[in-house]
Amino acid sequence: MILTLHGVVYGISKFLNGFLADRANACVFMATALIASALLNIWFGFSSALVIFLVIWMLNGWFQGMGFPPCARLMANWFPPKQLATKFSIWNSSHNIGSILIVLLCGFLVTAGWRLCFFVPAAIAVVVAIVIWFMLPDTPPSVGLPEVEGTQMADGETGSEEDFKAFVRQHVFCNKYIWLLSLANFFVYTLRYAVFDWGTTIMMEAKHIQIVDSKWMIAGFEVFGFIGAMFGGWFSDRFLGGRTVRACVIYMALAGVSVLLFWKVPTQSRLLTTSLLCAIGFFVYGPQCLLAIACANLATKRAAATAIGLTSIFGYASTLLSGWGMGTLVQYYGWDAAFRGLLIISILGTLLFIAAWPAKAHGYKD
Repeated sequence: MILTLHGVVYGISKFLNGFLADRANACVFMATALIASALLNIWFGFSSALVIFLVIWMLNGWFQGMGFPPCARLMANWFPPKQLATKFSIWNSSHNIGSILIVLLCGFLVTAGWRLCFFVPAAIAVVVAIVIWFMLPDTPPSVGLPEVEGTQMADGETGSEEDFKAFVRQHVFCNKYIWLLSLANFFVYTLRYAVFDWGTTIMMEAKHIQIVDSKWMIAGFEVFGFIGAMFGGWFSDRFLGGRTVRACVIYMALAGVSVLLFWKVPTQSRLLTTSLLCAIGFFVYGPQCLLAIACANLATKRAAATAIGLTSIFGYASTLLSGWGMGTLVQYYGWDAAFRGLLIISILGTLLFIAAWPAKAHGYKD
């Protein structure tokens, strides 16, 4: 329940802070959020009461949710639409790398006490926040550089507050493709977190694999996830003219196929089981990344953070389904019912991406 509530708060934070991030200095925004998250981690490490854990982790979700929106805004400001998928997917691999490293780091730290698993990451976060404060530039014009080619505002746009609100209404809240992608994000994240959060349990109960081996298999899921995301970005720019939604159709359909094979192929081979789990990671993290790129390009650099914030509230609302929902389903109906549910999730996500197939590569003027 703590993890589920953290996910919901995180999604709400990304949505509301998206509005602020589109108009704020990215350096100040990110450094402040990172310092606050570090302090909450320290507080968590000194605590022992369950209620305090819940409160701290929900607050942590809020400040962690402030990290993605300014990053999305920076990416859309520093790279042209025709390169954004490739560059964004490389940047997006950071959370996969972080997930892998933190599993290994905390696996070492926990032997000396679980509280170190919060103190040490907090110290790292403080150091990185200082680096961000002194080294991270905001937009190109803020450091005396011209705007990136292909990202200039349309004629008549002034940059005023009223103009910005009108732009957000038109390019985000009245854009049917961003709403379709937001709904699709719900199903992408359901599939992603169902495997990530329940992966070890799935391997132990459904595949009868020991927990020591399953940890490395889940790490493989993450490794192939960021490979899939980076490949999808390159493929979209190279062969689809930046239309990442079309790549999402392929990825989500193949994610469903991978789930089906993982469920139905009878095997005692840990190599084959791991390979199928890695295939799920490859095809799930592809649309998770590409969907954000599509929204950033459709909303342009002016409202990229707002658009991604909107999709995020749908994405992290999925933790209600992937966390509590899947646990309840397995408890009463077993793992076969859970896998059937994941297949339905994959199909619904694919259909929504198909509906968004005609979306343009970006929302800048032609």
